[in-house]
Amino acid sequence: MTDEQTVRIALAGGGAFGAKHAAALKRIEGVEVGAVVSSSLDSARRFAEEQGIGRGVATLEEVLAMDDIDAVILATPTQMHAAQTLACLEAGKHVQVEIPLASSLGDAESCLAAQQRTGLVAMVGHTRRFNPSHQWVRQQIQAGEFRIQQMDVQTYFFRRTNLNALGRPRSWTDHLLWHHAAHTVDLFAHQTGSPIVQANAIQGPIHPDLGIAMDMSIQLRAENGAICTLSLSFNNDGPLGTVFRYIGDTDTYIARYDDLATGKDEPIDVSGIDVSTDGIELQDREFVAAIREGREPNSSIAQVMACYRTLAALEEQLDAASAS
Repeated sequence: MTDEQTVRIALAGGGAFGAKHAAALKRIEGVEVGAVVSSSLDSARRFAEEQGIGRGVATLEEVLAMDDIDAVILATPTQMHAAQTLACLEAGKHVQVEIPLASSLGDAESCLAAQQRTGLVAMVGHTRRFNPSHQWVRQQIQAGEFRIQQMDVQTYFFRRTNLNALGRPRSWTDHLLWHHAAHTVDLFAHQTGSPIVQANAIQGPIHPDLGIAMDMSIQLRAENGAICTLSLSFNNDGPLGTVFRYIGDTDTYIARYDDLATGKDEPIDVSGIDVSTDGIELQDREFVAAIREGREPNSSIAQVMACYRTLAALEEQLDAASAS
């Protein structure tokens, strides 16, 4: 595929993140969203009409049979990610799957094997790699002007009932470890440039209806000595989202998604870091560029596999603690 050719993308998932990708893709030249799949044909058609893109179809299988679709972005429930990623690759479609790639190490490894066998672009939505805030800090690190001593991260949501980011009932259950911790585990190793060599986790009580731990604490140590302290909760009745505090040898920075401030909460201008200040758009731009250029993308399956190996080790710890 040359730079001039249109990249024709199908979007699976008509929820909150599907809408973010739909908006982002409209801002990328030479991209056409040709089809949308959602939980039902009616919702897919409604989403396509709302977003002014493509056509609504009933199933992913229909999309994978389309000759006029080059790639698929999966913004579907977590438990569907691995199987749908495999289906896309086996059908000869490039694929970007929202975080997490899978909810088990075995499924993640199957996806890696399929990517290696097909040679297609396969990317995971580890958005923190693309947020301008984290890119700015990474540039400071690479310039030798900042070295992480500790990342202190709080990931807090209010999920005592099973609702999505739009406040609508969810058909699936979110997970602190395999979804929300994945962002920080990957980012910590990516930003330090050093593999994680020690990882510990504890969790609070299992919710009687949702069947998941609602509170979790994770400690990480990189080979270069940097540490990470991560607190996660679905019980937090307060400001929602994730705040990253980078504590370094020269400065402290606070990242809130695409925004960045000093340790004293003085805003830092990150508008010149990339072509957009929207991390989702930058993520999608990387996916499209990798397809056009025939190269491995940032946040490829191969690059994020170390994260899922760490998550699996943490899950083993938590399961052992529950059994004792």
